[in-house]
Amino acid sequence: MELKRVVITGLGAITPIGNTVQDYWNGLLGGVSGADRITLFDASKFKTQFACEVKGFDPVAYLDRKEARKVDRFTQLAIVSSDEAIKHAGISKDNVNPDRTGVIFSSGIGGLLTFQEEVMAYAKGDGTPRFNPFFIPKMILDIAAGHISMRHGFRGPNFAVVSACASSTHALIEAFHYIKLGKADVMVAGGSEAVVCDAGVAGFNAMKALSERNDDPKTASRPFDKDRDGFVMGEGSGAVVLEELEHAIRRGATIYAEIAGAGATADAYHITAPHPEGLGALNVMRASLEEAGMKPEDIDYINVHGTSTPLGDIAETKAILGVFGDHAYDLSISSTKSMTGHLLGAAGAVEAIACINSVIHDIVPPTINHFTDDDGLDPKLDFTFWKPKHRTVRAALSNTFGFGGHNASIIVKKYL
Repeated sequence: MELKRVVITGLGAITPIGNTVQDYWNGLLGGVSGADRITLFDASKFKTQFACEVKGFDPVAYLDRKEARKVDRFTQLAIVSSDEAIKHAGISKDNVNPDRTGVIFSSGIGGLLTFQEEVMAYAKGDGTPRFNPFFIPKMILDIAAGHISMRHGFRGPNFAVVSACASSTHALIEAFHYIKLGKADVMVAGGSEAVVCDAGVAGFNAMKALSERNDDPKTASRPFDKDRDGFVMGEGSGAVVLEELEHAIRRGATIYAEIAGAGATADAYHITAPHPEGLGALNVMRASLEEAGMKPEDIDYINVHGTSTPLGDIAETKAILGVFGDHAYDLSISSTKSMTGHLLGAAGAVEAIACINSVIHDIVPPTINHFTDDDGLDPKLDFTFWKPKHRTVRAALSNTFGFGGHNASIIVKKYL
């Protein structure tokens, strides 16, 4: 079988630091923190009272009011980001075959807000089961992919994959392979998450996973800092249009970058903690390089998972050193979660977009909120603290890891 080359022709994003791809990228380069006090519900009694919320989002600016009420917030965000990506790619019914154009769009959790609202309303009632007829369709996490396909008439492969915080990277990987194997011409892939609600924050608080730095939210997400105390929850959505190279050329599309390879592994270790030596992370980066036919020294930038948890940041750096050896010291490394917070199931797609922009513009976005060196981290590694770095980025690797020990990596490179 002749394997196809897969390129990127469209991007879309709505994030805590910008509601378009350009605004998001500007926010990254400006070192903007998206963290602040929670406004979506009263969090005054919670251990964590802040998050990285999407700002100024009005769904009826994008959707008919009646339609907006039929979908959960995570689907609303998915529709917005995918609309931007599809428009950016210049896709229309006149230049793609709808039967060979698909959507793989993921979420780590899905419609948690809808679930919470419906169950709380039932619990407060008289016991009569009065549930919204859209309860189940609003809640299930595959529904975003369904709405995107129906909105644009795409009849190709359509589903969601779920692997907690690695979900949208796995979506990109699946879309990449569908095209690489010749089973589709165009795929819209990504992920969305919107669980800044009572149940979401309380659940992660109970796990002791979230930062509790309520007195200083904007500096709470501090990957690789000695005093990091957990991740900052974020919300948002990222979408990427992947396209078979010859198909993109035939329709005159602008090609922004190429997907070189990807990997997926498991830690097989613990439900929430990473393997202490970063074994799964090490294996997944090696798998990505192998599929790409690249050597470690071909990578210039790694957008790390870097959630700002005590164990995770150290395990990932061990894995990087294990894969890249001496070249690790020539790499630029950064965690954009220091600005966006952790977008959970949407993190992979949103961070892949950061990598794609790095490849396009030859700029590495920074890791902000670094105040104190951690003795457990190699001081010779370049974490791109505080300021973006201008350098040639031939290829960038994006890591995402999820509860359950799920690991996913994807490599994007300049299109030549």
